[in-house]
Amino acid sequence: MATIAHKFDSLPSNLSTYPKPPSRQVRIRFSSSANRRTSKPNSTALRMAHSNTAQNPVIEQQRVIIPNKHGEKLVGLLHEAKSKEIVVVCHGFRSRKDYNTMTNLAAALEKEGISVFRFDFAGNGESEGSFQYGNYYREADDLHAVIQHFSGENRVVSAILGHSKGGNVVLLYASKYQDIRMVINVSGRYDLKRGNAERLGGDFMETIKKVGYIDVKNNTGGVEYRVTEEALMDRLGTDMREACLKIDKECRVLTVHGSVDEIIPLEDALEFAKIIPNHQIHIIEGANHGYTSHQTELASAVVKFIKSGLEQDKVAAK
Repeated sequence: MATIAHKFDSLPSNLSTYPKPPSRQVRIRFSSSANRRTSKPNSTALRMAHSNTAQNPVIEQQRVIIPNKHGEKLVGLLHEAKSKEIVVVCHGFRSRKDYNTMTNLAAALEKEGISVFRFDFAGNGESEGSFQYGNYYREADDLHAVIQHFSGENRVVSAILGHSKGGNVVLLYASKYQDIRMVINVSGRYDLKRGNAERLGGDFMETIKKVGYIDVKNNTGGVEYRVTEEALMDRLGTDMREACLKIDKECRVLTVHGSVDEIIPLEDALEFAKIIPNHQIHIIEGANHGYTSHQTELASAVVKFIKSGLEQDKVAAK
């Protein structure tokens, strides 16, 4: 058995620094069965509504289940601000929709009257499926299932945002499907051949060729996840440069990166800036990979970019 003890880059629990309105409360209404679906086949009956004040319009949060093309159920939460447009936010490696960066960005956008959907990729969080180390294009297909779902409900997914691995996924989506107007890449990795030795050990290629897999363990000796040779090859074979060159020139792309990112170096953001045609870059000074002390600055940059893009689309439609 090939194993490696790995010190995890754990997701801090204190990242929720984006200011939430103090008067916001949550009401939960249950139908007669917690598992019974509403008239919309892919939506569950659990809904949450925030208090309605002059400062806070009612924001309904609806749990939505969407099947991917493999028949696995993807679980997400829709922040319903009653806008026709929806922004979909995507989590990173071994993360989930409830990671504070996701919830903070959703709060910032809903405050501006923009609906947001955050969900768990297959094999992560509440969604069905098994976790795999690679799955970059497979997660782009999960995102496609989400966008198709909302298109079928006469909604417009105006922007997709991803953090870390999620940043790679939204760029791959734009490259493959070419049907999105705005993409926000938050701390995505440009070269997927990098970052493996830190997780799998310096001799990971030799080990996985010999044994067929590597079990990554935490500090207590428990297996956190298994990396198969197939999954590793999936990651190593995902060429971000080739994909980004295929992104439509009309698609607006924003890359946000922290200047002291300890997981993915700032140089990766600069490489994206060199090859993506319709691209802006925003560097947040002093921010680490999780934006631990820079959640507000991150939210501000994202909201500004999305609102600007929506205004440009309105002008173009006249």
